[in-house]
Amino acid sequence: MVTVGLTGGIGAGKSEVSRLLSSYGAVLIDADRIAREVVEPGTPGLAAVVAEFGEDVLAADGSLDRPRLGGIVFSDPERLRALNAIVHPLVRERSAALEAGAGPDAVVVNDVPLLAENKLAPLYDVVVVVDAAPGTQLDRLVRLRGMTEEEARARMAAQAERGERLAIADVVIDNDGPLEALEPQVRRLWEQLRQNIAKS
Repeated sequence: MVTVGLTGGIGAGKSEVSRLLSSYGAVLIDADRIAREVVEPGTPGLAAVVAEFGEDVLAADGSLDRPRLGGIVFSDPERLRALNAIVHPLVRERSAALEAGAGPDAVVVNDVPLLAENKLAPLYDVVVVVDAAPGTQLDRLVRLRGMTEEEARARMAAQAERGERLAIADVVIDNDGPLEALEPQVRRLWEQLRQNIAKS
């Protein structure tokens, strides 16, 4: 088994890289998706979030009102730390269980947005950083995700600096260009990862 930590700034194209790797046969562990699952209605995770932040963070149907919670935590580092203290251990536990279920010759790709911020690089055999210039990220967030420029800049500022991510990278995927320039890079990465398994 080879474990990959995949990260990149918001709007850099990490999701597209994880989609491609998954299509080649990688076992994908998506931290964002798991983070949503562990706070679904009826979970201990959601109960803990409500205990910490109050009933106001619930939508009418009893699910987590993400925009409301985001409004609270993204403007207050202390509240963000409190949320992370609830969610991150649950995500780690679920990720570990999924990884344990993968076969010995699997390429396990952990899609972890905050890998650099949380200093998780040592947990993986290979760290892959999807990189794009800040101007490219900003353009994609505004044009493709419909954020205002102010929202996009705030989200980018809440993440690690580009240099911090690049400093932990074993492999850098340059996604500053068009989509068709991305696939050959990801294919080369996949072949390298398969070779690593063959050697071990």
